[in-house]
Amino acid sequence: MFGFHAWDLLIVLLIALVIFGPKKLPEIGGAVGKGIREFKKATSEVVEQVQSPLNTASKKEAETKQIPPTVVATEVTPTPEVVSSEKE
Repeated sequence: MFGFHAWDLLIVLLIALVIFGPKKLPEIGGAVGKGIREFKKATSEVVEQVQSPLNTASKKEAETKQIPPTVVATEVTPTPEVVSSEKE
């Protein structure tokens, strides 16, 4: 998608190693990891806040809908008039 390959990542890591040194690199990696984790947590909270009113609205709508009565098939016995007209 972005054309980012393994060699590009290696070059970026080498530049970061030269600029910050080997002692600061783990601290920077940890800070970046915490930042990404917090970002994911915040976005998931926002998504939950947006979806919860939608879910409750759809539940209320489903509860208030009128459900038509179901028709149950039963055995039908013909009346004597129908039986006599069929025989003729």
